[in-house]
Amino acid sequence: MSQAFRAIRIDSAEGVQRVGVVEQSDDGLPEGDVTVRISRSTVNYKDALAITGRSPVVRRFPMVPGIDFAGVVEASRHAAFKPGDAVVLNGWGVGETHWGGLAQRARVKGDWLVPLPAGLCAAQAMALGTAGYTAMLCVMALERLGVPPDAGEIAVSGAAGGVGSVAVMLLARAGYRVAAITGRAAEAEYLRALGAAEVLERAAFAAPGKPLAKERWAGVVDTVGSHMLANLCAATRYGGIVTACGLAGGMDFPASVAPFILRGVTLAGIDSVMCPLPRRTEAWRRLAAEVDPARLAQIAGREIGLAEAIAIAPQMLAGQVRGRVVVDVDR
Repeated sequence: MSQAFRAIRIDSAEGVQRVGVVEQSDDGLPEGDVTVRISRSTVNYKDALAITGRSPVVRRFPMVPGIDFAGVVEASRHAAFKPGDAVVLNGWGVGETHWGGLAQRARVKGDWLVPLPAGLCAAQAMALGTAGYTAMLCVMALERLGVPPDAGEIAVSGAAGGVGSVAVMLLARAGYRVAAITGRAAEAEYLRALGAAEVLERAAFAAPGKPLAKERWAGVVDTVGSHMLANLCAATRYGGIVTACGLAGGMDFPASVAPFILRGVTLAGIDSVMCPLPRRTEAWRRLAAEVDPARLAQIAGREIGLAEAIAIAPQMLAGQVRGRVVVDVDR
């Protein structure tokens, strides 16, 4: 017997996109071997692009946006999951080519799911969400490629955003000295409360720079791209590691090879969408073990309902949203 559930749905007709909260029958859910009753989702930068239509994120219509969610398995034909299991999902094209998490119910491939680690509730998992999971992948890459806490200063760009906020928190808790780069001077106190040792103005890094600058960074977490990424690479110390995981400032990379062939700098791409399951599972295990709940509460100070997720999307694209926004899909 079919059941109705509420969801944000994006439709398109003759090139015009429409977005709203609708009642949806679960008969219309896409194919998958696990059905999940969603408890919490979140609004990410990619979700904001999808909801506003400012970038062709959505590849088929109609689409339920939401690139991640946390909830409980209702039905399963997958060997690894049974009804009642708490799970989390990030990426895999969900919210782009497959109906996503800004809904009360989802049907997905079990291979896309990760068991929700003990110590995290659904709301905390989505306070972290894809942003927190991506930030942990960056931290893991810095460690794996040889940047321990005593190696030197770490720069985090877009520090007041979702990935940046969690990266600052994780790195500081692990003992790194973190320089937070932001275009929002009013967020300096917030970033210091997360553990940043220094807060730097984005404008100093956003314009075209020299191929090589004075060596400063042992490592970088960049969420911005474009001139920001080029300038951070140019100022990275010999043998340093730059992790790149975002494009809020643009997809271009106006740099030279100088940092790579003269200083041995490594540029490490961080992909959260198709990341292999073992690394994905390890990232969530470490988030559960290493996140400070009090600081996480500072990052995700806002919980909203489904309709509010539509309204907040343009604010997020305008850089007006601090940290993370959790969506209670039952509101």
